[in-house]
Amino acid sequence: MFVDSHCHVHFRAYKDEQDELIKKTLESGVFMVTVGTDKETSCEAIECAEKYNGVFATIGLHPEHVIDQTFFDENESAEHHPAETFDPDFYRTLAKSKKCVAIGECGLDYYRMPEGIDRDAAIIKQKQTVRAHFDLADELGLPVVVHCRDAYADQLAINQEYLDAGKLKRRGVIHCFAGTLENARAFIAQGFYLGFTGVITFPARKTDVLVDGLTETQQIIREMPIDQMFIETDSPYLTPIPFRGKRNEPSYVKYVAQKIAEIRGVSIEEIEHATTDNAKRLFRLAIE
Repeated sequence: MFVDSHCHVHFRAYKDEQDELIKKTLESGVFMVTVGTDKETSCEAIECAEKYNGVFATIGLHPEHVIDQTFFDENESAEHHPAETFDPDFYRTLAKSKKCVAIGECGLDYYRMPEGIDRDAAIIKQKQTVRAHFDLADELGLPVVVHCRDAYADQLAINQEYLDAGKLKRRGVIHCFAGTLENARAFIAQGFYLGFTGVITFPARKTDVLVDGLTETQQIIREMPIDQMFIETDSPYLTPIPFRGKRNEPSYVKYVAQKIAEIRGVSIEEIEHATTDNAKRLFRLAIE
């Protein structure tokens, strides 16, 4: 049994074969948490999860959708949507579903900012939106799924702000972690889980500083507590080797687990059991 703790199997990328793909994935022993990124895809995530035993959903507003973007991701939805303002009442209603296991993905993304935008204003809006998600998660007693890119210091500070106030008791997961060893240790100390995707299977870049032949992310995987680790695909994105260049699928989470086992020098079964237990514990998944 594996749990792909972060995928988007309800996205448009799978529109012509979603039912077949989900059933095949479940039959192979892979359960899924499919993740909403705005109002439309959060509704679709809940609808998808409610159709299948073994599929669960999260709801939230991705930081890229907080500001007007010039790009359009056809894998995500059928048409371009303007920037969305987080509506707690809308998401609170969605969260009534028994299949809703977390709030997010939400967070800070300073990497993809459109040219000509007021960057400072965009960052302020992202921070306000993160806090609105955290407030809702705390109110509902749910964990959070955090997207963070090129903004780890600010994300850590907001996390700590809530923890110091006695909030976010269920913590959450830092999705697709790609920060430094220092960042990783700080999130772990806060009680958050770290999620790893197929990126960890990619060859080292020329700019990577290797230690024992490992990239910094791989060093983190070797060092960190196994009981705070998640495996993810982020399907349809970030396809692991040996399928890199093709559309990703939740069943490929096994290749992420395999790479982690290789890095840590343990069996894939150990990673399978540990990460499944972690996902069941954080998200309170009703699976046997």
